[in-house]
Amino acid sequence: MTDTPADLLVIGGGITGCGIAREAAMRGLRVVLVEQGDLGAGTSSRSSRLIHGGLRYLEHGQLGLVFEALRERRILLRIAPHLVRPMPFTFPVHRRDRVPLWKLWAGVWLYDLLAAFRNVRWHRVLGKRGLLQREPGVRERGLVGGVRYWDAQCDDARLVVATARSAQQHGALIANYMAVEALVRADGKVRGARVRDVLTGGEAAIHASVVVNATGPWADRIRRMEDPSATPLLRVTRGSHVLVPRSRIGHEDAITLTSAVDGRVMFVLPWGDFSYIGTTDTDCEDDPGEVRATPDDVVYLLRSANAAFPNAHLDESDVRSVWAALRPLIQPHEALGPSEVSREHVILAGPGGMLTIAGGKLTTYRVMATDMVDRVTGLLRDLDGRPRPGRAATDTEALPGGEVTELGSMAQTGLDLGLPLATVNHILRTFGTEGAAVFNLIRERRELGRTLVPDHPATEAEVLQLARRELAQRVDDVLARRLRLAYEAVDHGCSAARRTAELMGEALGWDEGRVAAEAARYESAISDLLPDRA
Repeated sequence: MTDTPADLLVIGGGITGCGIAREAAMRGLRVVLVEQGDLGAGTSSRSSRLIHGGLRYLEHGQLGLVFEALRERRILLRIAPHLVRPMPFTFPVHRRDRVPLWKLWAGVWLYDLLAAFRNVRWHRVLGKRGLLQREPGVRERGLVGGVRYWDAQCDDARLVVATARSAQQHGALIANYMAVEALVRADGKVRGARVRDVLTGGEAAIHASVVVNATGPWADRIRRMEDPSATPLLRVTRGSHVLVPRSRIGHEDAITLTSAVDGRVMFVLPWGDFSYIGTTDTDCEDDPGEVRATPDDVVYLLRSANAAFPNAHLDESDVRSVWAALRPLIQPHEALGPSEVSREHVILAGPGGMLTIAGGKLTTYRVMATDMVDRVTGLLRDLDGRPRPGRAATDTEALPGGEVTELGSMAQTGLDLGLPLATVNHILRTFGTEGAAVFNLIRERRELGRTLVPDHPATEAEVLQLARRELAQRVDDVLARRLRLAYEAVDHGCSAARRTAELMGEALGWDEGRVAAEAARYESAISDLLPDRA
């Protein structure tokens, strides 16, 4: 990274930064990306895990954003079918709900229209009886009907990693755990950054013709490195979620609902044997690296779900895990509630020439990347006269693991190895076509087919694959983000920390001291995912 000046230095390894790196590398630029923690460890791995147009944005007249997001949803379903999957949503309506049935009916018609009549499937309007047949646990009192429509769910953390790896395949140099300490200037212009390796403490300067700040809720902090008097760009809000056993709610579809507490649109979403409830939308001034769900957030989410599903009787003891992140929304020019602030993005040039991108949403990350790299190539042309390359085929080239959608023969390979069906399905949903590499590891060393913990299908072979191929550097990179044990296992993966560290040590050349230290660090590293029982 330090040997040769780059065309572009991207600061920030969330979905936006990785998308920019992929777009730029595919256009032939020499790209370097640095991230202070793990890829996607901030907002991009703590979302509602939805790839959607945003039905609720229609209320605020954001038709352009919805149209753009629905187009991007269609693209992501095509280029990452193992990570982005269609999902049916049921939206029940009760008397005196803030969103009446006629308005919702009109909204889903417009939703299908904005999808250019190429939605996953057409919506259906449901009467009271039809809705209760589909979702008998929904509150019957006051129910007048609802709609059933389609969107998509994703593994957000793995989508970030897949995008980063695609950028690497096209020549980008990417390093996580590389913190920016200062910006490098030449003739008054920002021409790189001084970085510190968080894992080793080493420091060096990376030089680049153009620097992009894609750090999400940290964006204003990086902007102040360029201009200490910079006016804040962001209005940051906290979005929290809770994970509970799906059997406690008993729903089949994803459920969109208006909270009985405050009328906000929110979701109860299936995730295997679990359901997660979200999200809050609260103005927040916490440090982005320290944000966590508050007890009030948990109570609000459980109360909202219990009002919609009166037989669930959820309480804090049902919560397996929690997660929260800050949304880097653009500061509006008028007084708006947190949920009314636009999810559109902006690109801003600082006095030293650094480009900052902020706002946006997970679904539209590819559009954000395209807009940013258009700006970058224009600056490079002005700087040295090079021709501007055409846009990259990021809309057609599959992300790693997403090359084909038919995985039946590969599933048979896993079954032939004696793996349980649940483990085979887990590997294919996690790795897609790259699941073949995991099966090969198990074929060579059968003991690697053991699960890491009894109540989760993830295997030891996956740890080796993640350390060797997916930039995992710490135990929580594997157990929290790439495999989700930290959220889903009864013990949050703590019993697997030592074995995971041993396998990572085998792949990365750690000595016994490093193995022990990384295993010991794990429990504190995931403390913000654990429910507050106080």
